[in-house]
Amino acid sequence: MIERSTADLGAPWPAPAKLNLMLRVVGRRANGYHELQTVFQFIDRCDRLWFDIRDDGRVRRLTSVSGVPEDEDLTVRAARALQEVTGCRLGVDIRCEKVLPMGGGLGGGSSDAATTLVALNQLWGTGLDEDALSEIALPLGADVPVFVRGRAAWAEGVGERLSPVELPQPWYLVLVPPCSVSTRDVFCHPELTRDSACIKLEDFLSGDDVNDCLPVVRREYPPVEAALAWLDHSGGGRLTGTGACVFAVFDGPERASDVCRQAPSHLRGFVAQGLNRSPLLDRLDQEIASPSLAADS
Repeated sequence: MIERSTADLGAPWPAPAKLNLMLRVVGRRANGYHELQTVFQFIDRCDRLWFDIRDDGRVRRLTSVSGVPEDEDLTVRAARALQEVTGCRLGVDIRCEKVLPMGGGLGGGSSDAATTLVALNQLWGTGLDEDALSEIALPLGADVPVFVRGRAAWAEGVGERLSPVELPQPWYLVLVPPCSVSTRDVFCHPELTRDSACIKLEDFLSGDDVNDCLPVVRREYPPVEAALAWLDHSGGGRLTGTGACVFAVFDGPERASDVCRQAPSHLRGFVAQGLNRSPLLDRLDQEIASPSLAADS
């Protein structure tokens, strides 16, 4: 196998971020998992991945991720899961340019895993449909199926029961507080609300956008509380998932960018547009129309 740079591997495969536009915890299962209601929307901020196909069956990660051993990396686990289900004897070298923060509630790891499944299903020619890929995706993480399906969604269960929705596609200012939030710790917190009443999509569309994780995160993570307090002076901030990232909604990019420039120096931020269709699906369409050349062996 000849090592190649990303410049030789063609267009990257995007792994977009998501925002949870609301999050209700409506129950708890006997196995400890929580029953949720949430709304997922993508934004046009993405990690980028490249896949160099191997003929020896090996799956390798060629870019290191701090604190994540190769065998625990979700892209590696996704590739191996696809191999196991399909019996594919091909392998892959995976390169990932990380843009999305870890522990930020933007779904970066889950999105990377989904992009790996979708891309390799095409590049390996394993021929699974969306439903089959989503079944492989769920054990990797509750958020992975929505990235596989690639459409904004109303979600229930642990986040796996998805109904596509058409939402406004505003501009978001996303702030990244200087901390990482543990989703596990938030959901184990004794003060987390676990019995919110279920609502309907129409309730959310009418303005019910509560995030039940917000009180716990504000209390336990002062940098998130400070970021939200700052956004409150600019029209109000919201928490995505369990955080740490927070966001505010704007009608256009100019106002969002103006507010972003005013943010305190310790807060990283970016402006992105909401998307109801993932750019991953557009990349898949391009690949189907014009397949990449096979990797040299």
